[in-house]
Amino acid sequence: MGPMYKEKRTSRSELVRIRSLSYHVRVWQGTPPGKTLPPLVMVHGWMDVAASYQFMVDALSDAFAEHRTLIAPDWRGFGLTDGNADNYWLPDYLADLDFLIDHYAKDQAIDLVGHSMGGNVAMVYAGVRPERIRRLVNLEGFGLPPSLPAQAPTRYAKWMDQLKSLHRGELDLKAYDDVTGVVRRLMKTNPRLSEDKANWLASHWSRQNADGQWQILGAPGHKVINANIYQAPETLEIYKRITAPVLAVEASEDSLEKWNQGRYTLADYHERLKLVPNARVAKINDAGHMLHHDQPEQLASMIEDFLS
Repeated sequence: MGPMYKEKRTSRSELVRIRSLSYHVRVWQGTPPGKTLPPLVMVHGWMDVAASYQFMVDALSDAFAEHRTLIAPDWRGFGLTDGNADNYWLPDYLADLDFLIDHYAKDQAIDLVGHSMGGNVAMVYAGVRPERIRRLVNLEGFGLPPSLPAQAPTRYAKWMDQLKSLHRGELDLKAYDDVTGVVRRLMKTNPRLSEDKANWLASHWSRQNADGQWQILGAPGHKVINANIYQAPETLEIYKRITAPVLAVEASEDSLEKWNQGRYTLADYHERLKLVPNARVAKINDAGHMLHHDQPEQLASMIEDFLS
């Protein structure tokens, strides 16, 4: 293994009982002054883990980080959190987050950062529980392309077919002979990721099995599609109820074009954001979808300015 990223701020691991699951949470503990600042909760994306935020946390200024408690959970079925279900649902993420905020903030409103899937969860949560969010940063949580009712029959059939594939072991995540294979996978997925960061991430994104192979810390059930078609009108009604100021951060590389080939574009996403009462868009230069890995300094500065 090559060079290893050296973290500046060390987190502690906590296991919290959330809805019968043992939830793994990373906490970077500041030392708040007399007036306690709201906790900053950071939720990760699909096939990612809480440790993914380490580079951004390290890029925060001392003046900011020392006066905040920073909290990042591994979502159910990711990282070190329980949850080996055969499929996963948005409502469960919402409820998990609600219980998590109860545990760490009680009645205090929090600041919330969400990336990708976590950004989608954060946006919906902020519209459902507007009183619990002071400010919200959405990192490339674009939502999904609109769907039509006519898609429902084939969607349910595909969902059941995928469940059968899962239970036959056909959706199991690839295992690697050594941790270097995980590092190569990370760097192939994100060519901007430096070797030292990839080496550090690999040790948090995977673990060694009893047979010596390295396994990604994501339950294969996450690869099963949702049974229900995406309800864009429902989501937009929720967006209208967000009261917190929202900073929607995008990477300079257009992920939506790569994923959707014009079916759902950045312009479409910006139209949706117009329904949020107080939202603005910002861009991170020389970054792809994993912008918190690509440009942690740019992002940390942007978040600090917004939350201040």
